[in-house]
Amino acid sequence: MSTKQWSGPGERPIHARDAPSAHGEQGLLSRSARIRMVLLLGSVVAIGPLTTDMYLPALPAIGTELHASASAIQLTLTATLAGLALGQLLVGPLSDRAGRRRPLLAGVAVHIVASALCLVAPGLLVLDVLRVLQGLGAATSTVIAMAIVRDLFSDSAAATVLSRLMLVTGVSPILGPTLGGVVLNWTDWRGIFAVIAVVTLLIAIITGIALPETLVVERRRRGGVTGTLRDYRTLFRDRVFLGLILVTGLVMSTIFAFVSGSPFVFQTYFGLDEQAFGYIFGAGALWVVVGTQLNARLLRRRSPQRILVPALVAAAGSAVLLLTLEATGAGGIVGSLIPLWMVLFSVGFALPNAPALAMSRHGEAAGTAAALLGAVQFGVGALAAPVVGLIGTGPAAMATVIAAGLVIALLVLALVVRPRETVRPLTRSTSETA
Repeated sequence: MSTKQWSGPGERPIHARDAPSAHGEQGLLSRSARIRMVLLLGSVVAIGPLTTDMYLPALPAIGTELHASASAIQLTLTATLAGLALGQLLVGPLSDRAGRRRPLLAGVAVHIVASALCLVAPGLLVLDVLRVLQGLGAATSTVIAMAIVRDLFSDSAAATVLSRLMLVTGVSPILGPTLGGVVLNWTDWRGIFAVIAVVTLLIAIITGIALPETLVVERRRRGGVTGTLRDYRTLFRDRVFLGLILVTGLVMSTIFAFVSGSPFVFQTYFGLDEQAFGYIFGAGALWVVVGTQLNARLLRRRSPQRILVPALVAAAGSAVLLLTLEATGAGGIVGSLIPLWMVLFSVGFALPNAPALAMSRHGEAAGTAAALLGAVQFGVGALAAPVVGLIGTGPAAMATVIAAGLVIALLVLALVVRPRETVRPLTRSTSETA
């Protein structure tokens, strides 16, 4: 196949022969090329976590300045997650037809503009609208990065790459609140959005220079709106795929419950200052990273299916323990942190494997599949974030949402997915489809 389908620096397509096989081979990418791709994609998907995490230490201050309740302020996070969910549904199918690179750069540009406008938001309503636009822009980075992974890898190889990506993106939750706390030492919460805009601009420049097109013209989907609806219909008919993305969304809801609830739990309830909270939050993110990297090593000996089930059992059990301790008031801050970190560590094993198994079933429409996966992830997260605030601002409220999400995820895995049915991919690999 001819691959001379680019128009400038950085747009050199990856050959169709480099697509993954159905057995999870890593194509013809060399080890150094894989590392560069993981680092590049890691910086791209870091836009989302930076958008949601960096302003967390400022949530109480935003509420004070804008005279809003905790649940109302948490809606700014919900607005971002809603934008992320909606944006992926639109951008995913578009990237299957127009390629990955140009939609990605356009979306990042929207994110930069929205971040800059947050600097002058006069009130909570305007800030909510701008946060939706931020989410729409960040959605392109999330869904297209996932589609690129499926363009180049499948099965265990894809799960391994996703684990490595979570190592890179895990730095964002660690640095995000900490950097936000540092920024608050010399400016107010609006300055955080200026930093987000600048960082995203730098990522956009690097991406524009270094990212090749991974979906050559011969492999792009056709059919316009009709073709998009046909792809979505195929996805909705796949019970195992739907179950796996729901499991992914429910697991992610625990992360978002932690993200939205932890500032009030550790700053308001336990009385930590903004910088101390940043360290606590970063430690939690670190446990997720440790889990994902041990998962990558474990994938050398075990399949994603065999890791996912015990990981969810451990996460749900730890969450029930967390809820029990919080409901009884036993253990203080230590009684909150230890089971919470156990939950996050176990989640680190589940997060790469559930989406990798889901994506392996629909390589011929990777962008659309990634869009539905991402929409469910952030849609469920958007629901979980305000629920924490509605229940309360104490540790028990956050623990309730975390435990509910993980217990339901375990039930969906057992009753809907039925792990034995994830062994065989549904579709041919991308290397076998046009």
